[in-house]
Amino acid sequence: MKVIVLDHQQFEIDELFQFIRSRNKVELGENARKAILKCREYLNDKMENTEGNIYGINTGFGSLYDQSISKEDLAKLQVNLVRSHACGTGEETPSNIVRTMLLFKAIGLHYGHSGVQLETVERLLYFYNHDIIPVVYEQGSLGASGDLSPLAHIALALIGEGEVYYKGKRMSTAEVLTSLDLSPIQLQSKEGLALLNGTQFMSAYLAHSVYEGKQILKQANINAAMSLEAYDGRIDPFTPSVNKIRNQAGQIKTAEAIRGILAGSQFITQEKVHVQDPYSFRCVPQVHGASWDTLDHAEQVVTREINAVTDNPTIFPDEDLIVSAGNFHGQPLALALDFLAIALAELGNISERRIYKLMGGMRGLPAFLVAQPGLNSGFMIAQYTAASIVSQNKQLCTPASVDSIDSSNGQEDHVSMGANAATKLYRVVENLWQILGIELMTASQGVEFKGVEKTSSVLKDAHQDFRKAVPFIKEDEYMSTYLRTSKDYVKKSNNSTL
Repeated sequence: MKVIVLDHQQFEIDELFQFIRSRNKVELGENARKAILKCREYLNDKMENTEGNIYGINTGFGSLYDQSISKEDLAKLQVNLVRSHACGTGEETPSNIVRTMLLFKAIGLHYGHSGVQLETVERLLYFYNHDIIPVVYEQGSLGASGDLSPLAHIALALIGEGEVYYKGKRMSTAEVLTSLDLSPIQLQSKEGLALLNGTQFMSAYLAHSVYEGKQILKQANINAAMSLEAYDGRIDPFTPSVNKIRNQAGQIKTAEAIRGILAGSQFITQEKVHVQDPYSFRCVPQVHGASWDTLDHAEQVVTREINAVTDNPTIFPDEDLIVSAGNFHGQPLALALDFLAIALAELGNISERRIYKLMGGMRGLPAFLVAQPGLNSGFMIAQYTAASIVSQNKQLCTPASVDSIDSSNGQEDHVSMGANAATKLYRVVENLWQILGIELMTASQGVEFKGVEKTSSVLKDAHQDFRKAVPFIKEDEYMSTYLRTSKDYVKKSNNSTL
């Protein structure tokens, strides 16, 4: 098994998820170990030789910043911080997100600007490597001062409290540590704050959504091409020259992708009666392309964030500086999370419109894509289901980042609400997989009525593989199972699940 070494390198999204998926072990490199030890030694020396207050290290937190804490109580201060801030509620955060949070937190701390013990970072990686997943809740973070509450639940596990999942069971952390002959981490000055301040809840959600978004775009383009074939659509809107002069990168890439998928199709080159297609077919390059550009932007934002130090205060041993600032503020992520939710929801919106068009009994297709319509309702209500999910996605796209609620007695008077943006985006992504599953069902049904042998080789293969999971609907059947199977199929065929 390959070992991934964290040693101050910069990580890309695809690279990170390749080794998250691989389940390879992660460990600290020599540069990282030296930097962490150097920073901790500097902080210890500073505390011994400084009489004044340093925020969060020998003071209270938030609006209690002016309350001095004695040296004898510095460790207790950090433990109290973790316990008091573990205020999560609502649904549990998915285990794959929490596992990613463990890794991202270790990456942020390994640069040596946080003052944590080496043992603390190594314990985060131990949890990650051995699938010890703290129980974290979705609700509780304002997205500044970072993701305090979710990260507090992770820190709670490090000190042997709270609950974790281990070997598929929810257990007390103390019980798991005892079984592994591990002692809880004894937090030193500043460590609780370093663990809690940070954006790893938001960045884990955004990273997962970006990664899945790339797979979603591939499926959306496959779906659009197959729907175009079933609807006897025209290739003209995908012509290189017309897309080039619009000068939008995502549009150009989308048109190229669709042309590649349709290469060799007899349907697309046959003579057409109609001179123009509806927007949901004709404007695929413009709509899918705009989402592609947004996805690229979100990837840039989250890639920078993963490779960043986002706790507070930050420590610079070489400059003899301890700076209290605002790197924990989630605004860059909050805006990207909201933007990506809108962009991905639009892929579902236009997908549902293509589903609707295939229902209409036009262009050589039977009404509702079934033989003997009337006796059979066919895909009539499958389209209703898609429409319902699209409507919910629209509601979920109301921006969270435009909101802010004063907290900590006014000391923390502007927050990003990025955590709410993150959980909303996660639901949009899940909903989108279902919409795309329904479109693949309808497009496959339509192409089969026309003659699968006339479509492109890419779509023949896609159709044949899909039929192993979902059959052609000859007459009315129990449809819910097929819809859910279709969702599972598109997710697994795109290797999106982690």
